[in-house]
Amino acid sequence: MAERNESIKKVLDYVTTNNIKFVDFKFMDFPGQWQHFTVPTTHFSADSFEDGYGFDGSSIRGWKAINESDMLIIPDPDTMFLDPFMDAPTISLTCDVFEPSTKEKYSRCPRNIAQKANAYLKSTGLADTAYFGPEAEFFIFDDVRYETNAYSSFYMIDSIEGTWNTGRDENPNLGYKPRYKEGYFPVPPTDSLVNLRSEMVLRMMEAGLDIEAQHHEVASGGQCEIDLRFAPLLKAADDLLLFKYIIKNTARLHNKTVTYMPKPISGDNGSGMHVHASLWKDGKPLFAGNGYAGLSEMGLYFIGGLIKHADSLLAFTNPTTNSYKRLVPGFEAPVRLAYSQRNRSAAIRIPQYSSNPKAKRVEFRCPDPAANPYLAFSAILMAGLDGIINRIDPGEPLDKNIYDMEPEELANVPSTPESLSAALKALANDHDYLLRGDVFTEDVIDAWITYKFEKEIKPMSLLPHPYEFQLYFDV
Repeated sequence: MAERNESIKKVLDYVTTNNIKFVDFKFMDFPGQWQHFTVPTTHFSADSFEDGYGFDGSSIRGWKAINESDMLIIPDPDTMFLDPFMDAPTISLTCDVFEPSTKEKYSRCPRNIAQKANAYLKSTGLADTAYFGPEAEFFIFDDVRYETNAYSSFYMIDSIEGTWNTGRDENPNLGYKPRYKEGYFPVPPTDSLVNLRSEMVLRMMEAGLDIEAQHHEVASGGQCEIDLRFAPLLKAADDLLLFKYIIKNTARLHNKTVTYMPKPISGDNGSGMHVHASLWKDGKPLFAGNGYAGLSEMGLYFIGGLIKHADSLLAFTNPTTNSYKRLVPGFEAPVRLAYSQRNRSAAIRIPQYSSNPKAKRVEFRCPDPAANPYLAFSAILMAGLDGIINRIDPGEPLDKNIYDMEPEELANVPSTPESLSAALKALANDHDYLLRGDVFTEDVIDAWITYKFEKEIKPMSLLPHPYEFQLYFDV
């Protein structure tokens, strides 16, 4: 409590010293989009961190019915940053969502689920900290158009970097368009986005994020990656949302747009979010040892849990219908549930860049950046802990290039689910590991499955696809 009071004092002092005019409150909805509203600082005080602010929960996706819509947000003082995109001096605070009648945290609040995952980890005695380092890839486009109605459907994207634009009249066209699958990573002028990425990095650093590197990614059409340094679970999720917010808004200042959609371009690499995870206790890393690839027994069992629960886990880490257009062979996506050192064709990799025990970690390569990070990181932790608790053997590593293996060799190597529907059905049948410590609840699992089927899968299944006209119009 003393630490919280000190953090509150720092926020209030900052508001006064810097003549801040507004406070922007941000919180996470169920599917994974940051929401916000803003109050003038004349209505902001120390009491705000106790009483909170009311809002209409029925207007937030996946939450309340209209007859039970009143909800509260209470800001976390440790999440303050100066918002660089507001004209008036404005600080931002990330919030937790509460039930106003009981003042208890709302069970479907994603940030609450992450906090419960942390508490459960500590209760096991196995570790006290779970570190997560997400690598969220994204595309920077110059133009995006799409529309769907009863009689037509289309999408069109464009990028000055698109290899499909080598013949376009650009007055003048200067060439240097990255070829399909060859964007990793030539110098400018082929990489035309380096200065924009650097501006994004500087804005993120000013907001308190720790950025390690930035570079172009494999795909043509403006695919990029900026590496956010690892952090404990809750902070890693908070940081990722701020990361995406700054990247999107910085691009907009330059009349460009950013998408974290996993597979926006057919025939080229999609955007993944490789997640690096490790467990620590009393300041010591627990995944370093004398086993395969320098892993400890605990690290191998953690992998065992990821592999065992991968089908249901992907319902949270790869939560869109578009996610499974990325998880296909031929585009570096990890479609086989195997583990390996250095091998990027496996779903789980043990990086070998450093022999330092503190660098020993597990890289889960399946997730994509459409995921709600609070839910995804929590689910990954719970699957790994189940592997440790039940000593789940991950089997033998697979150090071959999986894409070059013959079908008979692959027969015993399981694959990722082929669709969101398959992942959700797996979640319905395999989620007991998520319920431990009341981290996820039956209500959260049921609401997630229902929302995804009703709002995404069923509507998609009812729409004629443009390619169906090419296949079937002349039947």
